[in-house]
Amino acid sequence: MANFTLDDVRQRTYKARDAWWTVLLVDPLAARLVKFTANRTRITPNQLTVGALILGLGAGACFAVASWPWLLAGAVLYHLSFTLDCMDGKIARLKGTGSVFGAWLDYIFDRVRVLACAIALMAGQYAATGNVAYVWTALGVVFLDMLRYMDALEIYKVRSQMRTTLLEARREAETLEAAVRRADGDQGGLPDAGEVGADLRSAEGALGTDPEMEEQVVGDTERANADLQAGFYKRFPWYIRIRNVLLRGRIRPHLISGIEFQMGVFIVAPVIAAAVPGAIIPVVCVSAAGMLAFELFIIYKFWLSSRDYSRSLAKLNGTIEGYRAQLPAEEPAHSGAAVVGSSG
Repeated sequence: MANFTLDDVRQRTYKARDAWWTVLLVDPLAARLVKFTANRTRITPNQLTVGALILGLGAGACFAVASWPWLLAGAVLYHLSFTLDCMDGKIARLKGTGSVFGAWLDYIFDRVRVLACAIALMAGQYAATGNVAYVWTALGVVFLDMLRYMDALEIYKVRSQMRTTLLEARREAETLEAAVRRADGDQGGLPDAGEVGADLRSAEGALGTDPEMEEQVVGDTERANADLQAGFYKRFPWYIRIRNVLLRGRIRPHLISGIEFQMGVFIVAPVIAAAVPGAIIPVVCVSAAGMLAFELFIIYKFWLSSRDYSRSLAKLNGTIEGYRAQLPAEEPAHSGAAVVGSSG
């Protein structure tokens, strides 16, 4: 059997930045369960993913009953389901057993759990009250969950494409610089290599990080270079102070993400409704408004960072063109390097 310590779990599985719900209400329990599971059992991440779905469906069954004891039971089961859902990724990172299929399974089962619980919770309330507003609320919850994660995946994909373009630019610049130096006998007259590196770092930093996709853990020594989003930080200098305070506790500034939205709908709303009948729709509306506000904030921030990225990459491409112009006619302009495309 393995002999992982609690500190191993924290250093190797805690994300460097995570949702406040996870940091404060899930990780303290999940870390201890991960330590026990990794050291004492042969349970795999995929088995935990399946277990999380089963608990989630159990929560949905409780929600469908609609009476206050079952609403409380459903909220508890949903929280335990989410804890197991966090454990699968931690076990995978701790043991190095993650897989592409496991990531896909986790994503699909998360969406199934949200769909099932949304239908069960609102159907139970509709059956108990006859209020058709619960039907529309169920549709709204499913739509917002889908929208949030589609947006996160699309932003992640676009940033990956932008990083690929930067890598091609780096290779192109290095190849052309070497060719020009050979042609000039390294006599000078070239752009300063430090300046080129600064252009690359500025373009890379403008990309920032993805609030829902970040996988960097506490023990990583390299931190993502997200401090060069000049356009955004210039407009909102106060944001840096708030961000730094939150990051000291591993809490990301995106305070109401898809995670907090789910917890608002499937934990906070049922708990409050157990004491205050009819509270589910108002709590869901507040959760939805908070998530949408932060999503608009993220989209605006991404728009500003994409402008910074485009300016930085244009400057870098100008440097590359300067190298090309210095090459003798007989000197090949490319040595297997990729052509740098538009920044988009």
